[in-house]
This record gives sequence, C-alpha cells and structure tokens, in this order.
Amino acid sequence: MRTDSSPGTLPAREHLPAGDAGTPVLDVVIPVYNEEKDLQPCVLRLHEHLKRTFPYAFRITIADNASIDTTPQVAARLESEIPEVKSFRLEQKGRGRALRTVWSASDAPILAYMDVDLSTDLNALLPLVAPLISGHSDLAIGSRLARSSRVVRGAKREFISRTYNLILRGSLQARFSDAQCGFKAIRRDVAQALLPLVEDTGWFFDTEMLVLAERAGLRIHEVPVDWVDDPNSTVHIVKTATEDLKGVWRVGKALASGSLPLDRVTRPFGDDPRDRDIKDVPKGLARQLVGFCVVGGLSTLFYLVLYSAFRQFSGSQIANALALLVSAVANTAANRRLTFGVRGRGGAVRHQAQGLVVFAIGLALTSGSLAALNAASSNPAHSTELAVLVAANLAATVLRFLLFRAWVFPDRGDSTDESTVVALNSPSSPTYSTAATTPRNAQHHGAYGPLPTRQPQPQQGTYDTTTYDTTTQFRAGEAADGTWRDATMQLQPVRPHDTDPRDPR
Repeated sequence: MRTDSSPGTLPAREHLPAGDAGTPVLDVVIPVYNEEKDLQPCVLRLHEHLKRTFPYAFRITIADNASIDTTPQVAARLESEIPEVKSFRLEQKGRGRALRTVWSASDAPILAYMDVDLSTDLNALLPLVAPLISGHSDLAIGSRLARSSRVVRGAKREFISRTYNLILRGSLQARFSDAQCGFKAIRRDVAQALLPLVEDTGWFFDTEMLVLAERAGLRIHEVPVDWVDDPNSTVHIVKTATEDLKGVWRVGKALASGSLPLDRVTRPFGDDPRDRDIKDVPKGLARQLVGFCVVGGLSTLFYLVLYSAFRQFSGSQIANALALLVSAVANTAANRRLTFGVRGRGGAVRHQAQGLVVFAIGLALTSGSLAALNAASSNPAHSTELAVLVAANLAATVLRFLLFRAWVFPDRGDSTDESTVVALNSPSSPTYSTAATTPRNAQHHGAYGPLPTRQPQPQQGTYDTTTYDTTTQFRAGEAADGTWRDATMQLQPVRPHDTDPRDPR
C-alpha cells in the first residue's frame, strides 16, 4: 500500500509559540519597478495598518527591480525614517527573481508579498498569515475568484484571469482558484525547500511555486479578498500571458517526465507528535483510481483492436492470449509511470514480471469466459464474444488495480527515519536546526524558536531551536565557533545569474 509515511525534508508543521525574540514574525516584500509615485503612500499605509492590527513584530522589505527613476531614493528615505522598513536593490528586472532573493535571505518565519498598488484590502493580511503561524498550512494565497470575494475590475481582465485559471486546472490539474493575485505568504522552512525548484524569475513565479507545492502535497490556504483593479497598472497583459503559457508548458513537461524531485518537499503524516508513527496511510487513492481508469479504458480499446486483428488469422483463444499479452505489457508500463508515479528504469523488469502474473490471472478470467461461451454456443457471433470479453475484463480490472496497488507498486518506505534539510540561509542570517528525527517527546518549540511580539528593538537575544534530537543554541550574529559577525541582514542572491549582468533575462 502506498503511504504518506515518508518524512521528506520538511518537519511536521507546528504552531510558532508566543515569546520574546529579536526576529520579526512577518516579512512583507513589496517588489517594485519605477514606482516613485506610489511607493511611499503604499509603504506608509501598509506600515500603519500593521502597527495598528498585527500583534507581532514585522518587517517591510522593498525589493527594487532595477528601477531607472527615483524609486531607489524613495526606498532609501523610507528605510532611514521607519525602523521596520528595509530596502534592497536588484540590478535585473523580474518579480520572481526579487521574491526568491529576498525570501531566501530573510530570517522571518513567515514570508509574504503584495503588489505596490495595494489593490487587495489589507484586512485580509492577518487571515492570510494566521494559518501559517498556527502551523495549519504551508502557503496562503488571496483569491479574487472565491465565492465570497468582492472584485472590481474590467471585463477584459476578468476574462483573462478566469481563462488562465481554467488552463491551469485543465493542463496542470491545479486545484487552487487564483494563481496570480499579488497577495501571498509562505512559511520560511517551506520556502527554503521549495524555491530551489522554481525556475521562473518573472510573473509565472507564483504559479510555478503553487503548482509544485500542491503536487508535493503541501497545504495551500485560500483567503477570499476584496480587490479593486488599478487602472494605472504597468503590467503588459499580452506579454505576461505569453510567458505564462510557456511556463505552463515547461512545468507540465517536467511533471510528466518526473524530473522534479518533489519528494524533497513532502511533509510527514500527522502534525501531532502522537500521530507521526502511523504507517500505511493510503496516499492519493482517488487520483490513482482516476489514472488507472483512464489507462484501463485506453488499454481495453487497444486490446479489442488487437483481438479483432489477431482474430482474422487465428482462433479466439490464441487471439485473446496475444492481444492480452501485448496490451498487458503496455498497461503495466503506463500504470507504472502515470498512475503510481514510478520513474526511472529501476525495477522495471521486476514490475513487468509481476505484471505478467497479473496478466495470467486476467487471461484465466477471459479465457474461462470464452470457453463458457463456446460451450453454450457452438458458433457465437463476434459481437457476443466482444461483450463477454468486456465483462470479463471489467472483473479482471478490479483485481488488477488491487494487485498493482498492494503488490506490484507499493510504497515500500525506502526513505529512512532521518532526513536533513539544507537551509539556504545567508551567512549573517540566523540559522535554524533542521535535522529531522523522531521527536523524543511531545513538548517542543518548533523550527523557529519563540514567536516574537512587537516591541521596541530588543537586544540580541538567544534563540532556542530545539525541535528534534539535535539542539542548537546561539545568539543572533554569533557563529558556530563562538565568534561574532555582523548581524545585519544581508540579502544574497540565490542563483549566480540573479545579479549577473550577462544574463539576458
């Protein structure tokens, strides 16, 4: 039986407990390009809202995407005047590049972003990040297409948005309702494991991140939002839509080929410590049934075509055996890849051998049915033979699925009990222990240590990152060897091409 018992690289989600610490809980990133007029009103409005309504420490980070107007000067002035505001400049454009760079270097346990026009009502911000703080969800998105959302925008953009999301549902089987609303949040531990898999550096970054997270089994929380379209938006709709469609094709091809290591971004079953030893939890039964039915339907058509062809020059028993053998090999290969998600050549021969055993059972059922038909009628019509074979194959199909799931393609729990996360922290950012083993008791603090409360800038505090069997204690800015470094957050590019002027993107 396939299970969810593999822990992957992410520990179980946990509530970030309240306490005193020097790290902000929330880091809101505002990516901007030539926004000298809107940047200051946006930041002041967002800062006032967070000061008034958000119960924990926060940071607002302005990510300048190579602006050529006075946006960098406005960002620098805001940083100097407001303690909670930081600014960072990238020398290349790209919203995805800016978000990846800032999120990867941030030390806040909850990372968010919103568009500079603040089209989304800020009252949705606390409901957006609350499920991430509580440990209920891994990512959270604002949805303009939810039933209770209230949206004001033109018919053209409404049509484009809904069409794009229908394309995502049809091509990538996306279940989230709104991929491109500029109002999202993610847990930092999830971002560390997920962002290296996201290739896009532009507007498709959001969609790619959500699709990969959903395919990896992470939980995405949706918040209905009130949203008013900005008539002065600088987004080039046609160009953005073209790039998005290219991204859909690229991600779809990667998912179909199995080249994405999504097992690195999985969660163990049971966030309660008492549930983490549960084994043999069924995984993806509904999806497997759908995939098996699709493959089975196509295989049945293929089998009937082969049977009709072989029947032209052989008896019914020989034609049935040959058609069933060829279709069984194709059926096993298709189910191995598409239904049960087994990639690579490893074990392929063994799977085909086991599939032939299943084939023998199907052959016995169908041959027995034909023998019974021939015993009842000396010269049955061809249509009658086909009807009997279809009925026999239906019975064989149910048995085939059970044998495939429990015997041919079971989840054998190849992963060990221990797994390690490689954190993408910058050298000066606080480093959190992510060595994952079975927890020794139910009392633990979570991967980020105590949850900060909003207060005047504290002294450098001690972080306790006891989560599993490995405990690391340090103070912000202190290295493992006991020396001290600059504790100022330095934003480092995740990939070399993020600041490489030779990169054409």
